[in-house]
Amino acid sequence: MHDDETPDFWRNLKREIRAGRAWIDRAIVLAAAVATGASVVGVTLLCEAASHLHERMRSSGPLGPWLMLLWTPVITAILVWLTRRFAPGAAGSGIPQVIVALDDSLAPERRRALVSLPLAIKKAALLGGAMLAGLSAGREGPTVQIGAGVMLSVRRWLSPAARIDGHDLMVAGAAAGIAAAFNTPLGGVMFALEKLSRRHHAAQSALVIVCIVLSGLVAVSVFGNLTYFGQLRVQSLSLQLLLPGLVVAVVAGLLGGLFSQLLVSSLAPGPGRIKQWRQQYPVRFGAACALGVAVIGLVCQGSTSGAGYAPTRAMLEGQTDVPALYTLLKFMATWLSSWTGVPAGVFAPSLAVGAGIGRDVAWLFGLPPEHAIPLIALGMVGFLAAATQGPLTAFILVMEMVSGHAMVLSLMLTAFVSSGISRLICGPMYAELAKLMRPRPAASPTPPPTPPQAQAEPVR
Repeated sequence: MHDDETPDFWRNLKREIRAGRAWIDRAIVLAAAVATGASVVGVTLLCEAASHLHERMRSSGPLGPWLMLLWTPVITAILVWLTRRFAPGAAGSGIPQVIVALDDSLAPERRRALVSLPLAIKKAALLGGAMLAGLSAGREGPTVQIGAGVMLSVRRWLSPAARIDGHDLMVAGAAAGIAAAFNTPLGGVMFALEKLSRRHHAAQSALVIVCIVLSGLVAVSVFGNLTYFGQLRVQSLSLQLLLPGLVVAVVAGLLGGLFSQLLVSSLAPGPGRIKQWRQQYPVRFGAACALGVAVIGLVCQGSTSGAGYAPTRAMLEGQTDVPALYTLLKFMATWLSSWTGVPAGVFAPSLAVGAGIGRDVAWLFGLPPEHAIPLIALGMVGFLAAATQGPLTAFILVMEMVSGHAMVLSLMLTAFVSSGISRLICGPMYAELAKLMRPRPAASPTPPPTPPQAQAEPVR
């Protein structure tokens, strides 16, 4: 390098200093990331308050559990009516809506009906109502749609020359939402890359990571730097757990694929009395499903209500007071809750069902509670990977949530085995649900039959 040449460092620094508008755009995006983290904190506090209020009502006296047979259907019917009347795009998990909104060819008004700031606010309120009703629902999936809506709302403030478009903002918001909800930053990045974005250039990846970090810092400042299930240490598998671990992976794959197929088939339009009843009388149908959830909650003393955080942590801590039929009942309650049509996620309930699978397999093999803990972690990652068919996301999320770094290979292998088995039963759940939301192309009118041409006279 000659002395009269300007180093690249200084030339690049001058360019960055002169790019004043670009710095304003970056500041706007960073502020939106902070707002996304704050929105996740608000949703978490709202859902926890609603769940605690439901539990207080259920345990208020001898008639409390029986009161839920009326409370849960009534609240659910109100939520179904409100959702269909004021926020039809907020129904369900919210992840399929984001997948559809990421289609660049989608009309802007259609995208706003699926992902927007007003819809995110309505989604949060309705989700709190689902927790108050006692449905088997999680808040982590809905935070994907909420985070995407918060981030997308700042697109109007960016300059036309900004390299950040709506697609990048939605991916960043969705990843930040799920990462802040679970306090799993790596899981948020992998979820965005595996299930949402089809772009892999550096600018988008850096945006996702920065937004996750800022959103995570907001969540950590409120809830502390703890793992989702506390300071747990899951030990690695020993050789005596090899066969039980394989059984957990296979069973989780089968049940996860069945759950995904059951959910997609239930929500898809088609013939049949039940589906026609759901289409004609959605409020009544939602109340009927909620009644089933309430009956299940009555049988298992309310352990199937909500996301399933407490039973899952109890199983991970080796406690044995979880009902014997918890796995089956939580599976049914989650399916019925999703079938109602209210905003309800399946991420956390899937972890609870998977934990129950690991616990049940450990019981079948006669293993003590302390040896069942690794199988419970494998069940969590296996069922989540099978239900969502996102093995890398499931593996990293569970590893971060249970501090299972000693089980990296076991968790990864279980995720891929269970996901592979699930693919034999059903396609990816969120992608299949997104297909149901995409506008169907209008059928082209059948052209009239072409009249036969007069036969030409033969040339003589």
